[in-house]
Amino acid sequence: MKLFPHQDKALDDTYEYNRVAYYLDMGLGKTFVGSEKMWELNTAYNLVICQKSKISDWKEHFESHYDYKVIVFDKQKLDIIPPESVLIVNYDKVWRRPELLKLRDFTLMLDESSMIKNEKSNRSKFILNLAAENVILLSGTPTGGKYEELWSQLYLLGWKINKKLFLKQFVNQEWDDRNQQFKITGYKNVDRLKHKLRSHGAIFMKTEEVFNLPMVNDQHVKIPCTKAYKEFKQHHIIQIGEDELIGDTAAAKKLYLRQLAGFYNQHKLNYVKDLIDSTNDRIIIFYNFKREYEALVSMIDKPYSTVNGSLKDLTAYEKQDNSITLIQYQAGAMGLNLQKANKIVYFTLTDKSELFEQSKKRIHRIGQERPCFYYYLLTDGSIEWRMLDVLKERKDYTDALFEKEEIS
Repeated sequence: MKLFPHQDKALDDTYEYNRVAYYLDMGLGKTFVGSEKMWELNTAYNLVICQKSKISDWKEHFESHYDYKVIVFDKQKLDIIPPESVLIVNYDKVWRRPELLKLRDFTLMLDESSMIKNEKSNRSKFILNLAAENVILLSGTPTGGKYEELWSQLYLLGWKINKKLFLKQFVNQEWDDRNQQFKITGYKNVDRLKHKLRSHGAIFMKTEEVFNLPMVNDQHVKIPCTKAYKEFKQHHIIQIGEDELIGDTAAAKKLYLRQLAGFYNQHKLNYVKDLIDSTNDRIIIFYNFKREYEALVSMIDKPYSTVNGSLKDLTAYEKQDNSITLIQYQAGAMGLNLQKANKIVYFTLTDKSELFEQSKKRIHRIGQERPCFYYYLLTDGSIEWRMLDVLKERKDYTDALFEKEEIS
């Protein structure tokens, strides 16, 4: 298997490490780097944990390029694990496979290692208790802009700093009297954090360091606000047809404000319809909620593809130049190669930085030859503008980790 020079360099720089993190920007081929490192480590047993949507990709990759016995550890019980094997399991099922706790002297690889950012979740607690000899972490967005979410990955890399001390050294916190808890206000000692990460086998690499990709063009489209949005924002309750929206908690209020700025806003739906009708190019549309999908599908009269929690069908995208592809963030922001398109429409924004950054890389990646256009549909005076500001801030924090540290 022929690797790119930047992939060879990542392997060379971590040759003496048996616990590594390849934090390579989306599109730089983390799959190839991670699998080659696994082959170099040469353990009889290997465990790959990934998202459900990536299982078939990993299976095909190992079967095409290696002689491993590949086992998708889905439903079957495993009494005997053959040597020279790779077990593949998804994050949602791994903690329901207690047999894995008996594994010894094996290599553990986590694809999109940011999935264990919450060390108190069932999946993270289970993974942190695995007796792996070697560890390979793969991610293009290791933190989602929140350094406090790095701790579980650092633990797997062998930096046994406890969480409380980690927060004290690298996170600024203030006491919130209203909620009776500390809130995070920023970060400190970032260069020291980057130095520690690199000393524990972490490699950071951005696409622009390696390839010259086409220009990116951001289009911020101001969508007129609705009377319903303004009324709900003021009174926290509104009746829209048969729907009664009650913002009796902060979470409920935020949810309904997002929906009122989205599929309840006919101005935004009209804009998408006009945009679709104005071009015969492929268009990718990212959305959050099922109701958004239903509203969008009802007005599309072109071939369309769907990627969400219950359906993955990219037939129209692959075969039709004028197709529309509707992608729900959680199901398709990571892992898809969609560089046949060069236009993404953000019907609504996700509130998760890693999904947002990963979504942009679906088209802006190796193989893209045209300028990329991103259309952010933002309802005037709505919560969406603040959400975008927070996403940009989280990107700044993430990007800072990829910069060379300056240790005096």
